[in-house]
Amino acid sequence: MPRKSKSSSESEPHSPVLPPTAPAEVKPVDDHYSDWFLDYASYVILERAVPHVNDGMKPVQRRILHSLWELEDGRYNKVANVVGNTMKYHPHGDASIGDAMVQLGQKDLLIDTQGNWGNILTGDNAAAPRYIEARLSKFALDVVFSPKVTEWVASYDGRNKEPVTLPAKFPLVLAQGVEGIAVGLSCKILPHNFIELCDACISALREEPVNIYPDFLQGGLMDAAEYNGGLRGGRIRIRAKIDQVPKKNILRITEIPFSTTTGGLMDNIVAANEKGKLKVQKVEDNTAEFVEILVHLPAGSDPDQMIQALYAFTDCEVSVSPNAVVIKNDKPQFTNVNDMLIHSAFHSRDMLKQELEIKLGELQEKWHFASLEKIFIEKRIYRNIEEAATWEAVMAAIWKGLKPYLGDLKREVTDDDVARLTEIKIKRISKFNAFEADEHIRSLEDDISDVNKNLKQITKYTIKHFERIRDTYGKGRERRTEIAMFTRVAAAEVIIANETLYLNAKDGFAGTGLKREGEPICKCSSLDDVIFFTKDGVMTVTKMSPKFFVGKNPQYVNVFKKDEQAVYTMIYRDGKQGNLMAKRFRVGGVTRDKQYPLTKGTPGSMIYYFVRHETEEESDAMSLTIHLKPALYLRNLALPFPLNSLIIKGRDSIGNIVTKQAVDRIVRG
Repeated sequence: MPRKSKSSSESEPHSPVLPPTAPAEVKPVDDHYSDWFLDYASYVILERAVPHVNDGMKPVQRRILHSLWELEDGRYNKVANVVGNTMKYHPHGDASIGDAMVQLGQKDLLIDTQGNWGNILTGDNAAAPRYIEARLSKFALDVVFSPKVTEWVASYDGRNKEPVTLPAKFPLVLAQGVEGIAVGLSCKILPHNFIELCDACISALREEPVNIYPDFLQGGLMDAAEYNGGLRGGRIRIRAKIDQVPKKNILRITEIPFSTTTGGLMDNIVAANEKGKLKVQKVEDNTAEFVEILVHLPAGSDPDQMIQALYAFTDCEVSVSPNAVVIKNDKPQFTNVNDMLIHSAFHSRDMLKQELEIKLGELQEKWHFASLEKIFIEKRIYRNIEEAATWEAVMAAIWKGLKPYLGDLKREVTDDDVARLTEIKIKRISKFNAFEADEHIRSLEDDISDVNKNLKQITKYTIKHFERIRDTYGKGRERRTEIAMFTRVAAAEVIIANETLYLNAKDGFAGTGLKREGEPICKCSSLDDVIFFTKDGVMTVTKMSPKFFVGKNPQYVNVFKKDEQAVYTMIYRDGKQGNLMAKRFRVGGVTRDKQYPLTKGTPGSMIYYFVRHETEEESDAMSLTIHLKPALYLRNLALPFPLNSLIIKGRDSIGNIVTKQAVDRIVRG
């Protein structure tokens, strides 16, 4: 018999029916990258590259200082140990922590260093972290830390707590200076003078105008006329301090510009010498604790001109562009250094006020319990608890004994206060001295009175704070960089003309590299421009180089100075059969390698006579004689032509008609 098929009731169970799911949200890849980029940019700006306005610290610097404070016991710690401890808080590796710590130590403000920490003058690196030691400076312990007013946050792994910002009571961001590169912006706040910052904070608290300028450990001379408060777009120029060794042909560099080192400066001078921009015999670096670079000059050199050449062609003068940006209200803000200082001064006042308020609360608590303890012992309230069988009975007995005296206290008594009285030891009760207790209470009252007075005069108290800091830590921190006004040295004015310009008229080339095939024209330098005129009346100005084309048999080739007052006289034929034209002109401003036609532009035009005079007077005193070719009815073949009959115009002038006759020659006189 055929096998019967299973009925629906007998068939295998069906798979469960799942509810329909919503289609997945489709998001373009560009949107993902946009979000990730913004997250990364915000992280770099807030957590790595830009300092906070309140304490002037980048996160890694803040973590290093917090770690040093955590390890502080008055003795030096191995930097490797500090780096390891800081890694509890810092999500990056030990290299970034070590580099940041060395930079902090070299600023000679917050970290007391021991060992080879490198040299900012020579550029030498610090020794390995296992060989050098550090501890917090007395200044840092005084003004940077105050745990009771510090806001704390969990570290990156949640195991520890670190400060959001350090409660600094000093404008550290301006004292140390900060540099950092973030995504979309960079930060460059220059260091300022310690004593001047203290004085400026005092002026800010007195609501007087403030205006501060940078100061560098390297010293040097500084022109801060365009500082612009440290904002983007401003700049300062810094020069090395150079003087001449008496009775010797030697220049001595004793201070170098910020951002340079003695080794780099030496290499810079040697490179300028090799390029022919200046001439020196040798350069010696005798730098140890102080800078001393000796520049030996060749015999017959002008020391004053050589100093100017060093400023023009080497890093003896540098230009620095600041860009003051800080984290404020959880976002980067561009602000000038004077506003930054004012913010720091009043932030310091707020920190001091919070510390005083906390101290006041602690003193009041001490006074309260000291008074409560005196009542408890003097009135023998402790005897009331001798027969109490339970804790409740003990508390009730003490409360009953204190009740008549509660009005003498400045705040309400709590159960915790009463419980604390029960912890007083019998030994203390037996040795209780009412006179000493009164003295202690009076001392607390005096301290409370002083704190209240300071709170009422918080601005005056903050001013005294900055005066104390200046007097205590300001010794040896006087200004090192001299503020001066100096003009920019024009390189073309001080460069040594130690090359020769040659002309190969036959082939139509000129340059400094044609010694074998050309004729010498004049001495020149690599920074000079060259002006040349072709026979058909076209003028061009070009940069000096070893070889360049000037046209075959050019009319005139020589060095060109932009500010020269020379007068050029040109007599030319307009076309092959045109009039003889004459003009006097000055060159004026030009564009390099642009061709300037000096004639009407008629085909076949040609220069007959060309001369250059240094001054207008020299040109006026000169006269020419134009000799004409013999022709029918032409009796006078020699025409006198004084140059002062021509008005000096621009190079674009066409000139005056001299004659329509054919010219044989033009001679002077």
